[in-house]
Amino acid sequence: MFTAAEVGAGNRQAAGRGAPGRGAAEELQLCLSVISKMGGAVSAGEDNDELIDNLKEAQYIRSELVEQAFRAIDRADYYLEEFKENAYKDLAWKHGNIHLSAPCIYSEVMEALDLQPGLSFLNLGSGTGYLSSMVGLILGPFGVNHGVELHSDVTEYAKQKLDFFIRTSDSFDKFDFCEPSFVTGNCLEISPDCSQYDRVYCGAGVQKEHEEYMKSLLKVGGILVMPLEEKLTKITRTGPSAWETKKILAVSFAPLIQPCQSENGKSRLVHLPPLAVRSLQDLARIAIRGTIKKVIHQEAVNKNGNGLKNTPRFKRRRVRRRRMETIVFLDKEVFASRISNPSDDNSSGDLEEERQEEEVTTPPNTKPEPPVNFLREKVLSLPLPDPLKYYLLYYREK
Repeated sequence: MFTAAEVGAGNRQAAGRGAPGRGAAEELQLCLSVISKMGGAVSAGEDNDELIDNLKEAQYIRSELVEQAFRAIDRADYYLEEFKENAYKDLAWKHGNIHLSAPCIYSEVMEALDLQPGLSFLNLGSGTGYLSSMVGLILGPFGVNHGVELHSDVTEYAKQKLDFFIRTSDSFDKFDFCEPSFVTGNCLEISPDCSQYDRVYCGAGVQKEHEEYMKSLLKVGGILVMPLEEKLTKITRTGPSAWETKKILAVSFAPLIQPCQSENGKSRLVHLPPLAVRSLQDLARIAIRGTIKKVIHQEAVNKNGNGLKNTPRFKRRRVRRRRMETIVFLDKEVFASRISNPSDDNSSGDLEEERQEEEVTTPPNTKPEPPVNFLREKVLSLPLPDPLKYYLLYYREK
C-alpha cells in the first residue's frame, strides 16, 4: 500500500533539514513534487461531510453513487482514537502497519472502477477495509467483495472496523450492503485456481514484471486500477487478449512486497473465499428489508409528494484546488510545510466575500436534526416476535 513514509530514503537529505547545496527554490519545488503525489489537493474539512463537499467541488468526486458511499462511511471511524483530529485532511495516514491513502486518491480510484450493483471486487492490499466497505455499499447484497492484506494485525483491525460499522452505523440500513471478506497473505501468491473478478484494485506500486499477473485476475469486460510506473492506471479488459489503458494521475505508492519462500522452498498460496450461495433464510431477509424500504418510500411520497428528504446541510465555502497543511513523512523524520498557491496571495477579496457569504447563509448556533433510521423504526413496529425483528435488523445496536 502507498505510504508517505516510503517516499524513499534517497530523498531524506534532499527534503530534510540542512540539505547541502540546495537553494530555497529547489527545496520548494521538491516539496511540491512530492506533495502532488501524496494528497493535500483540497482543503481540510471540519467533518466527513465537509471533506466530501471539498472533494466534490474540486472534481475528485464526480458521480452520485461515489458521493453517497463516501458520505455514508465516516473516515474518522478508521483512525486510531489519538489520530482522529487528522481524519478530515486530504492526507495519507500511517501508524505501524495501519495505513489510509489520501481521500483524493480513494475518490479517483472509486470513480475509475465504475462500480455497479452485483459486480465482483478484489482489493489487493485491503488495509483497514475503508475502501472495501465503501465499495460494498455500491455492490449490494448480490455482489462479491474480497480483500487480501499482507499483515495479519491489519486484517484483524479491518474486521473490527467492519463489525463496528455493521453494528452501529445507520448507513447499514440505508444501503443494501455487500459485506467484505478479508484474508491474510501476499497478493502476488493468489492461488491460480481462483475466480476472476469484474473489478480489481491494487493499493501498492506494481512493478512492470507483475502487470500481466494483475491482468490475469480480471474478467473480460472488467476494470483494473493500480499504481503502475508512478501513475494511477486504469486498464479495461476488452477481450480475451485485448486491453485499453488510461493514465489517471501521478502518484507515489510503496512497491509491492515480493513473496518469501517457505521452509520447504514453496510459496504460500493465498486462497480467496469461495463464492458462496446465500441461504434461503438470508435471501428472505434481504427481500423483506427491500419490501419495507419500498413501503417507507411510498409512504413518504404520499405524505410529502417527493419522497424522503436528506437532512439539509448548510451551504459550504467555495473550495479552491490547492495544497495546504501538508505533512511529508520521510523515514523517522517529519518535514512539515504550509505551501501557498500563488493565487492565495491576492485572495483577500475572495476570503472577505466567503466570510460575508457564510454570515448570511449559516444560521448561528443551529444544528441539523439527527437523521432518522426509518427502516429500524418500521421493523420494530411490526407485529412480529422480537427474535424475528432482531434477525431482520442483523442483531444491530441502535
